[in-house]
Amino acid sequence: MFTGIVQGTASVLDMMRGHKDVRLRIQCATKDIVRGDSVAISGVCLTVTELADNALGMDVSTETLAHTTLGRLQPGDPVNIETALKMGDPLGGHLVSGHVDDVGEVLERTPVGASVRLRFVAPASLARYIAVKGSIAIDGVSLTVNEVHGAEFSVNIIPHTLDVTTLNACKQGTHVNLEVDLIARYLERLQLGEAAAQADTGPADAPGIDRPAR
Repeated sequence: MFTGIVQGTASVLDMMRGHKDVRLRIQCATKDIVRGDSVAISGVCLTVTELADNALGMDVSTETLAHTTLGRLQPGDPVNIETALKMGDPLGGHLVSGHVDDVGEVLERTPVGASVRLRFVAPASLARYIAVKGSIAIDGVSLTVNEVHGAEFSVNIIPHTLDVTTLNACKQGTHVNLEVDLIARYLERLQLGEAAAQADTGPADAPGIDRPAR
């Protein structure tokens, strides 16, 4: 589990492609990371399988490549990095699983004082989970949604976030990883479960009808 408070950026060293999956290596400080740790790379939760001086190696599955931007990375590209949340750590953003839902696209970049407003379009299947003043993780960065119009939504990026993440490089046409708020997904699942339970109840459970003894 992560918080969406990115700790900095790292640089892609190489992408070693196998039969279907990829071995991703990045250059970054490794002082507090051990083999087997979970790290979020631009919002994608990956397991550290290789550890060297100032370098991490991680395996990226076919499923992850299909639903994230990691397959588009090239050597030298910057990525956001966040280590997993530990007991006692402050929860400065919101709960982020690192299980990216899909890829969105930047539609517009607008300067607003020292900040930047970014407008995105999300896949239609994710639109119902995105709400005004709700949280969303974009390339692993916890952000607050300012406006929503159908599958389009906008966020405001403050100068500090522009300085310490990859979002300052976003422009029209840039693709980003999106993870919607976990709470929205669980609420939908609970509602579906409640509806299914009511459908299974049947006439015998209707008010005023005696059910046979069991």
